[in-house]
Amino acid sequence: MFSQISVGYRHHSGLNREIAMHKLLVLITAFLFTTMAHAQSSFKTDQLAFERVKTAYADQWENIDKQLIAAGMHAPFQIYLAAFKKEKQLELWIKGAGALEYRLFRTYAFCASSGILGPKLKEGDKQTPEGFYHINVFNPESKFFLSLGINYPNSVDLFRSGNENPGGDIYIHGKCETVGCIPLTDEKIKEVYALAVEAKAAGQDAIPVHIFPFRMSDQNLNAEVKFCPEQKQFWQNLQSVYTWFSKKKNLPVILEGSGKYQIQ
Repeated sequence: MFSQISVGYRHHSGLNREIAMHKLLVLITAFLFTTMAHAQSSFKTDQLAFERVKTAYADQWENIDKQLIAAGMHAPFQIYLAAFKKEKQLELWIKGAGALEYRLFRTYAFCASSGILGPKLKEGDKQTPEGFYHINVFNPESKFFLSLGINYPNSVDLFRSGNENPGGDIYIHGKCETVGCIPLTDEKIKEVYALAVEAKAAGQDAIPVHIFPFRMSDQNLNAEVKFCPEQKQFWQNLQSVYTWFSKKKNLPVILEGSGKYQIQ
């Protein structure tokens, strides 16, 4: 009899602990969600405290919002930026709330460029990088009006640069001058910057920015490799991600290692 009561008590105590743990996990999840939501809301509020960001929203957001709604790209949304150096174009893709794929929203022309096809390898080479990055800086007081910094150099860039200083400070920005960045003019960066603020405020912490030497069809790759045979393997590596996105309209998980990118 004592044994049965003891077993029952232990079982009851275990059940209580399980309920308590469940409640604790619920509370922790709610706390993290609230904290994250507050941080995201604070990010947009902090950005709007800057005059140029307020100007960007005042000039652009009403029109952008109408176009997003008309296109069914409802908030909260994620964005993806794909740049093509030879074509001098930046594509902005959006995945709206509940959507399974990205859809092209805008294509912006670079208003200036520098360097040649091929990756950036060292400081001062005036090259625009090639590879897979994300936005890691929002600069509302840039000397180029507004600017979005990318996390160049990544580990692949560092490997390829060897003992050279790979440089840094690569941005998508306003104005119309560059020594390796992607300039769009002040009017265009207002739109891109506002969309990036909205995406980050909605929870997209790492907004992907993929920079390609050109639109990487087999035909284009074969044509360009004739002039830059030393880039063949690297460009084929970039092409694998370009092809993945072209087919699926979604982004793969991209790993960095041993000087190349790998799709997981």
